[in-house]
Amino acid sequence: MSYPPPGEPRDQPEQQPPYGERPADPGPPPGQYGQPPSYGEPSPYGQPPPYGEPGQYGQPPQYGQPGQYGQPPRYGQSGGTNVLAILSLVFAFVFAPAGIVLGHLARRQISQTGEQGGQLATWGLILSYIFTALYLIGCCGWLALVGWAGSDGGGGSF
Repeated sequence: MSYPPPGEPRDQPEQQPPYGERPADPGPPPGQYGQPPSYGEPSPYGQPPPYGEPGQYGQPPQYGQPGQYGQPPRYGQSGGTNVLAILSLVFAFVFAPAGIVLGHLARRQISQTGEQGGQLATWGLILSYIFTALYLIGCCGWLALVGWAGSDGGGGSF
């Protein structure tokens, strides 16, 4: 361990500031880095172009314009096939009354948003109404058959 020569101050342990106070920023040693540029002087690293002017690589893309490659459509714009129209056609074969409801909801959404799928919703409605009518005819026929089979056909006794 080496000691400083006599007459030179010894290294003092660093004093901690009281609790809740921040230590002062000593900054760089004097004369080592030079003076920082004052406000309004050009930076030694160059200035970025002001906001809104084209930079080195041209004008940045304007966001929010419809039809621009790589941007998803905003709500209310044509952006594909309406999901309810697809579900209307599917439910026409699975559970036709639900297909009727979904078809009407899809047609209302398509008229408001301009999405695609109007023909799918129409076909979903047509098939749902046809299958619902067939279900009702089948149910009425089954009830008539059960009622006819349950009767003994004569006005007989008990």
